[in-house]
Amino acid sequence: MQAETQANIDAVRASIELLRTHVDFDAAQARLDQLETLSASPDFWNDQASAQDAMREKNRLERQLKMITTLQSELDDAVGLIELGEAEGDMEVVAEAEEAIGRIVQIAEKRQLESLLSGEADGNDCFLEIHAGAGGTEAQDWAQMLARMYSRWCEARGFKMQMIEESPGEEAGIKSVTMRIEGDNAYGWLKTESGVHRLVRISPFDSSARRHTSFASAWVYPVVDDNIEIEVEDKDLRIDTYRASGAGGQHVNKTDSAIRITHLPTNIVVQCQNDRSQHRNRATAFNMLKARLYELELQKREDAASDAAASKTDIGWGNQIRSYVLHPYQMVKDLRTNVEKGNAAGVLDGDLDEFVEASLAARVGTQRAQ
Repeated sequence: MQAETQANIDAVRASIELLRTHVDFDAAQARLDQLETLSASPDFWNDQASAQDAMREKNRLERQLKMITTLQSELDDAVGLIELGEAEGDMEVVAEAEEAIGRIVQIAEKRQLESLLSGEADGNDCFLEIHAGAGGTEAQDWAQMLARMYSRWCEARGFKMQMIEESPGEEAGIKSVTMRIEGDNAYGWLKTESGVHRLVRISPFDSSARRHTSFASAWVYPVVDDNIEIEVEDKDLRIDTYRASGAGGQHVNKTDSAIRITHLPTNIVVQCQNDRSQHRNRATAFNMLKARLYELELQKREDAASDAAASKTDIGWGNQIRSYVLHPYQMVKDLRTNVEKGNAAGVLDGDLDEFVEASLAARVGTQRAQ
């Protein structure tokens, strides 16, 4: 067996061992057995809330344990094929098995990273807000490009996106957009994307074809579970209604159904215009406000709160987390992790995994060091 192949096998085995330790495999299996017995009882669904909590825990444990056992099984199969191929002198089988182990290494690394998504709200769905910085049409077009980038990333992951609010630009692009993203660990994966994003390109809106620098900000916060209590007093709220400005049909655009809620103590502003019902828009906006307040509380409890706070400053020079350069060369670079890719078009088409994974690993590493 080649030394590189043996090193890959050892790396996968180490990853599996770390995953087993992280989930406390034996205890998790025992708890899953308990939940399966419990869910099979005739009176299990008598208490709907308790049953739903139990089923969520059961599904989570099943995913975690299956992830580990599948990795182990695939590794054992590949190692067995190598041994069989070497014994029979069939080097084609050996080569195929070695390729399989290379793929398993990559999967194991991803699974190991996913296991780090253990923050209080990492498993939740999330809201994503994008705001154009100063610069008019240039920045508004860049904000729309960012929204498309995240939409494509979500599509590739099988995440569901729902438009909550969109304010179009005067000539092109968007001033702001808010989307709800639903999927496994949606907030955990996207939380490090909050910050200012900088674009350098030859402007399609400049007749002199000059190079322009534009800024837009992304802000990610978790959807609040129903069992999390967030106290919001009426006296702390200012609620405004206005006419929807984006797409949405004749009725949506002709009535004051859109809702904007301002939380006066924190100056947090949320808005919703995706429904023709003012009542439903108000309910959605209020849920978004609770989510923002919950995320604010999470920041206070996280050791990395200072990093998050630094990303919420002015949308401009010196505050960006990532730069996207389209001219005079093509390069996307994350300024926190120094990860860079030359395929800027691919990144803007949703190829974000390398950046997301690196920033998440760096954040978790910093928290553990502290």
